[in-house]
Amino acid sequence: MEAFELNAEKRTAKGRAENRRLRRTGRVPAIIYGGNGEPVMLTLEHNDLEHHLDNEAFFSHIVKIHVDGGQTEEVVLRALQRHPAKPFIEHADFLRIVAGEALRMSVPLHFVGEDECPGVADEDGVVQHNMNDIEIECLPRNLPEYIEVDCTKLHLHDSVHLSELVLPEGVEIVELMGDEEDQHDRTVVSVQVPRAAIELEAEEEAEAEAAAAEAAEGEEGESEEGAEDGDSEDAGDDSSEDEDK
Repeated sequence: MEAFELNAEKRTAKGRAENRRLRRTGRVPAIIYGGNGEPVMLTLEHNDLEHHLDNEAFFSHIVKIHVDGGQTEEVVLRALQRHPAKPFIEHADFLRIVAGEALRMSVPLHFVGEDECPGVADEDGVVQHNMNDIEIECLPRNLPEYIEVDCTKLHLHDSVHLSELVLPEGVEIVELMGDEEDQHDRTVVSVQVPRAAIELEAEEEAEAEAAAAEAAEGEEGESEEGAEDGDSEDAGDDSSEDEDK
């Protein structure tokens, strides 16, 4: 696992005006809370934090924050607030971790073997991701960067559920914890017929139904015309009989 470290400065002033001032100077307001300590208000260097956020592992990794003055906190990123229209980070929340105390985190899923699985390579299917991350519970020392999902043996219409994932030692999936009735064994990934093929098949079926209906209408029309012709001939025969009389 990679090591992530940030340098921070303590702040005492708070409020919207102070936060705006900090952002104008290239600093990000942040806070550390939880664990066995009091909340600590900090500021981080914006570009340094942004650089770390480019690495997916940062979101599910223990981070060491060195606070100006010698204090070092071990934390995990809990929440991130970004500007709705500009590429700026506005605030960061970090949860203090405690050795020996379990924590819950969302970790990303890494899918392997998608291109070579039989459902894709031989059966013209496509891989459909139903989940991209999962919430786990574990001790800080067991926190994984990601969970691997093996797709190498999937055929068309096969799937992998949460209960089938191979987890590192000491890691549990939150949705599978508790009583059986409270568990949600959701589908993580599956191999399905491509949407384009389904739409094409539906379109062809609709065209076939329309053609059949049109043909049926044509046959019905011909039948009605035949019946009308028969009635006309019968009427002509009756007229001839009257004239003979």
